[in-house]
Amino acid sequence: MLRGLALPVDPNVLIGLNPADDAAVVRLLPELALVFTTDFFTPLVDDPRTFGRIAAANALSDVYAMGGRPLVALNIMAFPTKLLGLEVMAEVLAGGADIAREAGISIAGGHSVEDQEPKYGLAVIGTVHPDRVWRKGGAKAGDALVLTKALGTGVLATALKRGRIPEDGVAMQAAIASMVTLNAAAAKTILDLGVEVHAATDVTGYGLVGHLGEMMRASEGVSARLSAAALPVLEGALELAADGVLAGGTRANRSFAGEWFRVDEGVDEARAWIACDAQTSGGLLVACPPADAASLVEALRATGSPAAVIGQVVDQPGAAITLGR
Repeated sequence: MLRGLALPVDPNVLIGLNPADDAAVVRLLPELALVFTTDFFTPLVDDPRTFGRIAAANALSDVYAMGGRPLVALNIMAFPTKLLGLEVMAEVLAGGADIAREAGISIAGGHSVEDQEPKYGLAVIGTVHPDRVWRKGGAKAGDALVLTKALGTGVLATALKRGRIPEDGVAMQAAIASMVTLNAAAAKTILDLGVEVHAATDVTGYGLVGHLGEMMRASEGVSARLSAAALPVLEGALELAADGVLAGGTRANRSFAGEWFRVDEGVDEARAWIACDAQTSGGLLVACPPADAASLVEALRATGSPAAVIGQVVDQPGAAITLGR
């Protein structure tokens, strides 16, 4: 779609669409760059304030995935005010304000339009040192792959929509707790430890396999091997995936992956689906030297993260992803 679009070129745009990454980065000064990102979507849950919190945390995630720090945000909202009323709209905005307060930033305004289906998110500006930007590309053979949140939010949100689980039940509440958790603590832990981050991204709608695939294609001459048993998974998600409770986006992710996603014989099919599960406000995925991985996971778990080393980068051209036992 974008191939024929002539875009202006500014040498201070360090990261734009060529190649694309989690957010845009624009250099202002030799030691200061701005990070720009935006995201919004339709409700995953019935509670409006919870929806606002999830959407805001998800929008902020791309700044953390670039190694940056959020600075300010604007609301983006489409809402059926005549159908749901201004009180519900205010609750969604209050949820976004909750997360902004937790992130230590201001929401300085925004824009709304009348629409038949609610949609909410943020446009976010952050800061980063131009020489310390985390990019999707740069993973090296031998790197460990560290994931900071559990997978399965797509399966559980689909189960909620289909009436298979209640919103106030243990499984969905665990998924909500994960989705409203900012990636701020994980990013800070990585930075404080001085981990050599070769590549980084966050796991959202394209699932672990989709976003890891982007990382491998942006790197040179490498592929990835994942351990199915090492994948952190939210409670109840494996059982639901085994029962075919899968989002359309999850099925599309696996279809798109095609032949470059390989599943070893003996790997449970439910775990293969979880690896493709379309996430909302998922964790950070980092490729780093294996010598850093164990201490990083230990430090992340001390913050309450279910972090794990889920695989490694291998010396194999083709950007394939293999899910092994």
